[in-house]
Amino acid sequence: MKKIFVFLAALGCIAALSACGSASSAKYTPPDGSLDKCTLRFSWWGGDDRHEATLAAIKLWEQKHPDITITPEYGGWDGWTEKVSSQISGGTAPDVMQINYDWLVSLSPDGGGFYDLGLLTDRLDLSAFDDEVLSFGRMNGKLNAVTVSVSGRGLFYNSDTFRKCGVSYPETWSELLALGEKMSEKGCCPLDLDIQSGGTAWYLAVVRVQQDTGRQFVTMDGELGFTEDDIRAALDFYKELEDSRVIRTVRERIDEDGNAALYQSPSFIDGRVGGVLEWGSSVGKYDMVLPEGTLQAGAFLRGDGGESGGWMIKPSVLYAIAKDTDYPDEAAAFMDFMLSDSECAAVLGTTRGIPASHRAEEALEAGGLLNGLARDSDELLSELDTVTISPYMELPRMKELCNTAIEKVSYGKADTAQAAKELYTSAEEYLRKVRK
Repeated sequence: MKKIFVFLAALGCIAALSACGSASSAKYTPPDGSLDKCTLRFSWWGGDDRHEATLAAIKLWEQKHPDITITPEYGGWDGWTEKVSSQISGGTAPDVMQINYDWLVSLSPDGGGFYDLGLLTDRLDLSAFDDEVLSFGRMNGKLNAVTVSVSGRGLFYNSDTFRKCGVSYPETWSELLALGEKMSEKGCCPLDLDIQSGGTAWYLAVVRVQQDTGRQFVTMDGELGFTEDDIRAALDFYKELEDSRVIRTVRERIDEDGNAALYQSPSFIDGRVGGVLEWGSSVGKYDMVLPEGTLQAGAFLRGDGGESGGWMIKPSVLYAIAKDTDYPDEAAAFMDFMLSDSECAAVLGTTRGIPASHRAEEALEAGGLLNGLARDSDELLSELDTVTISPYMELPRMKELCNTAIEKVSYGKADTAQAAKELYTSAEEYLRKVRK
């Protein structure tokens, strides 16, 4: 994938840029090279497809290692960051954690927020990973986490809905905008975007402006890359999506779905909403609620002149070990199993995306399991010049600021110029504080 691992060295220097450091007085258990009888806690978020596969993988682990029991802790994404952050700050973190990209910035700016995996290589074999992939998990020279997969958000469509409306999947932004009127005549809309924790509304608007300008919304070192005019252009595009009936307004979405995630929404399940913007590593939860083969990967939208840049990639999820775990050797062995064991890979499939571990990927390929929507989206993404998402863009407060701007524009509480000015000022101020 072109530029897929363009990862600036600035991420490794973030230690000096965040006020949310790790306590130096925390308990530390050094590795001793042995695997002792114990119980480990393992936490992750995801949809039912990921939960079912992960529970099956844990069962396989316990068959192979009956002395090391795994206690699973899992749920949906909403509220998960807050839950695990509280556990970490309170000294009750799970031994092994699935973590999000931005947690490295917010929870381990000095590299001390998670266990240094470089000390555990007797149990954690990193030879199956490219150096560029491993760089995603390094903070201040310490390997805090290992990337499970690299993914990007893509467009996925309900083929039955599009067939019913007599239209084809769009390949350009103009084609997407034209679909709104045609599909609304059948009581459908081609896409859905949200202002919940996923923030897909702002994400797609950012892609459009990045493609047009070549500028990144937030740079890898935490600077605001968009101008105020760029932010207004993103908000103008979002408003155009609403006005063209490509997406529901914020009010319509809340009235119809409440706070339900889209894959749990009757509007999506019954086909009135014809598409979704989702990570290739997480799309399985949407696929599960529709008849088999109904959801299909669509093109990454281009400009009318063929411009294809602006689409983004990041580590979909990473695995980390609690800095104060009592069982670092055992935790590392379990992490290694989840990342690279061939039998485990066959159980997990692509529920976390295409594995970054070459051994796991080869096991899926050999078993004819490297398929599905995650693979389809990954192949389409590989044709593009992608940019790596800044971890600062992923911070919850940044998402909140961006979602607020979208909400104000959607409800008519601010025009795009006013909302852009407010977002530019608040985002610049917040990023300045985080970098200190």
